[in-house]
Amino acid sequence: MGIPAYDALMQPVLQHCAGRVWSMRDLIERISDDLGLSAAERAEQIPSGGVTIIASRVHWAKTYLKQAGLVEQPKRGLVTISAKGRALLDRPDGQPVTLDMLRADPVFQAFLARTKPRKSGRSGDADSPDAQFPAVSPVSETPEELIEQAAGTLAEALRESLLARILEATPSFFERMIIDLLLKMGYRGSRLEAGEQLGRSGDGGVDGVIREDRLGLDRIYLQAKRYQPGNTIGSEMVQAFLGALVNYGAQKGVLITTSGWAMAENR
Repeated sequence: MGIPAYDALMQPVLQHCAGRVWSMRDLIERISDDLGLSAAERAEQIPSGGVTIIASRVHWAKTYLKQAGLVEQPKRGLVTISAKGRALLDRPDGQPVTLDMLRADPVFQAFLARTKPRKSGRSGDADSPDAQFPAVSPVSETPEELIEQAAGTLAEALRESLLARILEATPSFFERMIIDLLLKMGYRGSRLEAGEQLGRSGDGGVDGVIREDRLGLDRIYLQAKRYQPGNTIGSEMVQAFLGALVNYGAQKGVLITTSGWAMAENR
């Protein structure tokens, strides 16, 4: 069934807390058991790592319940139901806790007001409910996961922008950019030394050389191909580069492209 959204975990967290005081570790394990999560699902982490998805979502469910006054934490790492939470569970209608229910609660509204980013602007919108309280959407992602997704979106946009600028430049610019990048990554030598092969006729497909160690005993030969998308690197070009490495007596070589590799090279 997979890992439910954090808002869907608020009801089971509240129900379990009605029975006793829980450590968060035990509560996460109990809810995982109730959900029948596999070992792989229990171990699955958020994109940045460091915490499992199920732990993150149970913690956020607990956090929202606490901000609404439905659970309390007698000590760090422990959680139990509050009188307000027990009264909610004892309601005759038996409705489960939802984000919409929390959003209608004055205590939770105060929490939202405290955490809403302050924006300067139109004073005429001050009386709007949406201006006072940000919408809380019943999504599966926790705030941590939403931040990760936003960071991934920005990284992808940057990648596309950078690639577009590289494709607009000359092939020699791309070759020198790759050498500069590898030198910044900690490989040895200067740009002049690393680019000693650039611009030479009959270089056998080698665009540059960098040093892997301080003494320059271990050298890496480079070939950089600035190709338009769809114009992939095929086996003939790879074989030509391998032949160039043999001619130089090289043990290591790196072929870098803005495009991709033909299917035959991916097998």
